[in-house]
Amino acid sequence: MTNNDQIKDEDSLIQSYFAPLTAGFPGAYGLEEDCAALTPEAGHDLVLKTDAIAEGIHFRPEDAPEDVAWKALAVNVSDLAAKAARPVGYLLSLAFRSTPDRAWLERFSGGLKAAQERFGIVLMGGDTDRRPNAPLSVTIMAIGSVPTGRMVRRGTARAGDLVYVSGTLGDSAIGLRIHSQSANSVAAQLAAADKTFLEQRYLRPEPRLELRDALLCHARAAMDISDGLVKDLGRLCRASRVAATIHAEALPISEPARRAIALQPELSELPLTGGDDYEILTTVAPEESEAFEALARAAGVAVAQIGSVHEGSGTRVLGADGQPLNLQRGGYDHFTA
Repeated sequence: MTNNDQIKDEDSLIQSYFAPLTAGFPGAYGLEEDCAALTPEAGHDLVLKTDAIAEGIHFRPEDAPEDVAWKALAVNVSDLAAKAARPVGYLLSLAFRSTPDRAWLERFSGGLKAAQERFGIVLMGGDTDRRPNAPLSVTIMAIGSVPTGRMVRRGTARAGDLVYVSGTLGDSAIGLRIHSQSANSVAAQLAAADKTFLEQRYLRPEPRLELRDALLCHARAAMDISDGLVKDLGRLCRASRVAATIHAEALPISEPARRAIALQPELSELPLTGGDDYEILTTVAPEESEAFEALARAAGVAVAQIGSVHEGSGTRVLGADGQPLNLQRGGYDHFTA
């Protein structure tokens, strides 16, 4: 990531590549201050989220800088989307192993600009530093806005609720496998369009911001799916002190993912446990389900009912025969992976 066209100092790096990303937000002061100022919208709460992605864990060293930037912002905005929050702004902290070159910075800041425009969010401030013995890391704190007291929480599901997910599951986890595999793998057997679709789902997740109204009006509880459906549903159930049962046959799976699974059956658990979906998991009262689905359709986001909430604890996944599945893993965990 270095060559003779390196940035001379930190100030020029910030002003050349990141200050322009604050355009439209006066409280950033052009990144000439140590802090930013934000006045909350009247009648609204601020919703805060921070997440980091690191080279070798969340992205590969050879991944395009613009894809790394997009993903870093998207994974944070996805959490705002699940809270029914409108994105407002974000803080960015970059830690480089060595001084970055201009070409890399141009591509990275270009990826951030594209993501900002897509998600309706703006850079407010941040920090850069150099850590010679550490991998490149990108840490973002995203800020959203939601009407006072109406943030959709994960701990408010009730027995009797229906469980929904947005989009399709497993694409990203399968896309990562394809992105990492050799030429004699399933990647070589898939049609080019399928391979591109699945890889893009891994490289450039799309937060489901369009579901905001449906969640605000009809969701009982919600969170985004980042570590796998089964694991994240378990978290929602623990927070709500309830249990859930879902049906594997009801999971929404894209046609490219189905074709990849047909070629490599061991991928079949990834829609349940693979992670990196950044779809929304939500529970809805039965009497609200039709209205929720209608608003989701109007927003152009597919939602699928996959199970229900009941008294008790834990989660069960039932197979086509109605019997519980014995999964090889529960989901992704940074400390046991």
